[in-house]
Amino acid sequence: MSPNDAIRSEDIELDFGNGAGIFDQTYSVPEGTILGMIGPSGCGKTTTCRVALGLLTPQKGRITTLGRTPTAFRAEDRERIGYIPQQFVLYPRLSVAENAAFVASLYGMPAGQVRSRMDELLAFVELSDARNRLGQNLSGGMQRRLMLAGALMHDPILLFADEPTAGIDPVLRARFWEYFRKLRDEGRTLVVTTQVVSEAVYCDYVAVMRKGRILAVDTPANLRKMALGGEIIDVTLDDPDDMRRAMETLRRWDDVVKAVHRAPGGEADLHVVVDDAREWLPEVLNRLENQRPRIAIAGAAPLEVSYDEVFIKIMEQDQQRQEAQGG
Repeated sequence: MSPNDAIRSEDIELDFGNGAGIFDQTYSVPEGTILGMIGPSGCGKTTTCRVALGLLTPQKGRITTLGRTPTAFRAEDRERIGYIPQQFVLYPRLSVAENAAFVASLYGMPAGQVRSRMDELLAFVELSDARNRLGQNLSGGMQRRLMLAGALMHDPILLFADEPTAGIDPVLRARFWEYFRKLRDEGRTLVVTTQVVSEAVYCDYVAVMRKGRILAVDTPANLRKMALGGEIIDVTLDDPDDMRRAMETLRRWDDVVKAVHRAPGGEADLHVVVDDAREWLPEVLNRLENQRPRIAIAGAAPLEVSYDEVFIKIMEQDQQRQEAQGG
């Protein structure tokens, strides 16, 4: 953890009973980054955010948000934070502009500043043309965008967004992440929860959650390496009969090759696990083709594994650990 962390959580626990709650949570969020919290429904993502916001009090552990204990926030501390909950919580019978102005009034913003800030934010979330439309007449995606604008009216430096892309189409989902990355590039810190595993690629750091616990926190690239034991080179042999010899050859090279196994569903394909697939690809090919007799290669390339597969692998590894411990 660093002094420049926007959030620092150490051994946090909040047990609701019957397995519900959050447990042993230690993580940090560096300033000016996006942390994505990814996990299935009910795994504790919302509770984790509410503890960091000071809306819930943990029973154990220590947490600071923007350098202060959240349950001891002063008004000026809360003014530095924005929050987008899962449900639409603004007023359905107020217009887009009226809702935005109402949120601004909660922070005592001057009228002149409200007008200029509103124009800027409605343009940012592409709601300028809908500024006079009632909240109840907005689509679900437009309501999400209005809540984002409302959460940003007071120009917070830390933003929590709880499943902001749930139930919206892929085009709008990509647009939301474009907004979030722009905010990050302006120096803001964001915590975004999601069940959409593929959204990990948009984050600087990802926390994988299961049953109230954070299984891992790292960059998307490092999570992939952690789940797979490294990076994978997908090799297709010219002759399937060379499979055994190729695997034996590479397994002997154990200072570089971490694992070798047949690719699922391929007679002549094998997966070679190394630290860096692009760095070691030429050497893997040389090692095979320099054998006598030569092992001919039909094709080889680094294998891009989806984050859905990475997520499943991390979940399976945790389940295996639990079973090994008798839990």
